[in-house]
Amino acid sequence: MYRHLVFVLLIIFCFSCNSQKGKVQELQLSEKFKDYWYSGEAEITSYELEQARYGEMRKGEAVLIFVTEDFLPKEQVKANSQNKKNISVLKLNSTKNFVTGIYPYSIMQSSFYPLNGQEHALKISASIQEWCGQVYTQLNNRENYEISSHSYFQGEADQQLSLEKAELENEVWNRLRIDPDKLPVGEFKMIPSLEYLRLSHQPIKEYTVSGEFYTVDELNVYMLEYPELKRKLKIFYQPYFPFGIEKWEETYPSGFEDDQKLLTTSAVKKQRIKSDYWNKNSNKNLPLREKLELN
Repeated sequence: MYRHLVFVLLIIFCFSCNSQKGKVQELQLSEKFKDYWYSGEAEITSYELEQARYGEMRKGEAVLIFVTEDFLPKEQVKANSQNKKNISVLKLNSTKNFVTGIYPYSIMQSSFYPLNGQEHALKISASIQEWCGQVYTQLNNRENYEISSHSYFQGEADQQLSLEKAELENEVWNRLRIDPDKLPVGEFKMIPSLEYLRLSHQPIKEYTVSGEFYTVDELNVYMLEYPELKRKLKIFYQPYFPFGIEKWEETYPSGFEDDQKLLTTSAVKKQRIKSDYWNKNSNKNLPLREKLELN
C-alpha cells in the first residue's frame, strides 16, 4: 500500500513538472511601471553621439524611443487592433546619424521585448544606410532564432540562418528598463548587437561574454565584455525606476583590418520627453525637435 501511494505521488509530481515545462510565467509589472509605460506616450531621449568609424571619431546624434504596443505573435508585427491573442511588448527604436567625410550614415535598430514573461525578444531588426549601399538584418524568435540578412558587401550578400536561442544584446536595453536585476552576470553566451556585427563584418553567431554591474558617479553601470571581439559595452542608467539610460560607451577595434587600435563610441543624454510622437507630424510640432536639441 505504501509503495503504491509513493508510486502515485511520483507520477503526479512528474506530470506536474512536465506540464510546467515551457510555461510562460507572467511578469509582475508594478503600478509604477504601468502608469509610466501605459500612459499612451513614448519616452524619447536624445544623445550627443561620438561614433568611432574607419579609425576616427565622428560627431552625430542618437535617439532612443521606448514605447509599449500590442504585437501579433504569429506575424511578429505591430497589431492594428486589440485582440486577446496580442502580446504587449516594450519596443525600442534606436537611431544614430553621423557623417564620415562627405557622406552620411543612418542606423536604426528595433527590438520588441514581451511583457508576458517570455524569455527573449520576439523580433529584432537593424538597418544601415550610407552612400555606398545599405544593409538589413532581421531576427525572428520562433522555434529557433530565424535570421535573414541582406548586404551589398561581397561575402555577405543574402543569408538565411537558424541559430539556437541565446542571450541577445539588443534586448538588454529593453530588459534594463523593466528589471535590471534580472540581466545576466558572469560568463555566458550572447549574440552581439546587429549594428555591431554588420559594421564590423563579424559572423552572426553567439560569442562568449561576461556581464557585471557596478556604480559610477551615482549611476549604475551594466557592462558586457567580449574577449574574442576585444569589445566592451557599458550602459549607464538611473538606479531607480524608470531606470533611464543616461549614457553609454562602446569600445572595440574600429579601423580597417591593419588598424586595430581601440576607439570608444559614446553617447551622452541631451534631453528627454514623453510624447505621442506619432500624432506630432505637423510643421507646428517642429518645436518638439528643438526641445530635444535635434538638428
